[in-house]
Amino acid sequence: MKKFIGLLCWLGFSCQALELTVKDTQGQPLVGAAVWLEGKQWSVNDISLSQQYNMGQKDRNFTPHALIVPQGAKVDFPNFDSILHHVYSFSEPKAFELKLYRDKPQAPITFSQTGVVELGCNIHDWMLGYILVVNSGVFGLTDINGKVNLPVMENQLGTTTLKVWHERYENLDKPESKQLNIVQTNQKIQYQLQQPLLDKLDFLTDETDGYE
Repeated sequence: MKKFIGLLCWLGFSCQALELTVKDTQGQPLVGAAVWLEGKQWSVNDISLSQQYNMGQKDRNFTPHALIVPQGAKVDFPNFDSILHHVYSFSEPKAFELKLYRDKPQAPITFSQTGVVELGCNIHDWMLGYILVVNSGVFGLTDINGKVNLPVMENQLGTTTLKVWHERYENLDKPESKQLNIVQTNQKIQYQLQQPLLDKLDFLTDETDGYE
């Protein structure tokens, strides 16, 4: 996302970043929360689609664990391990299968429908990853401090819809929403989740079920 912000400004746009901090229901910073802005001024654009998106496999895990991409994006699935992987998804937004392979499949996968795509590996049952496909050109994932910077230009000020999603939601298909009034391009906003997250231990147990 930092590269995306830099590219916008390099192209000559007068832009700054909206600093968004996401906290859980206990008021603690939340890492790995996916956030995006929805509305006609935030629609998917050529710049967001032209970025390179990768969902790799390394040390028998998906990396990154969660990836957020704009609707219509192409995603590569490089295999950084010395062993074979078999990537698949049964999710409604994008069901697909990449049979046993090394290195990288010849062609990326296009994600043309919004929603959550859960990934697995037929060879390694514990591997789980997520690709979140959004109808927006402005999005990001929060860092260890619960923060993410979203590029905002002067002509995008006004009322918009903030969407927030996390892999530990009980219902992955229902992101939280909030109306925002953006009055300046360097505005700082805090958002606290409305719902408790699944317990980390239970979540990890579900992920590693079948590990050998």
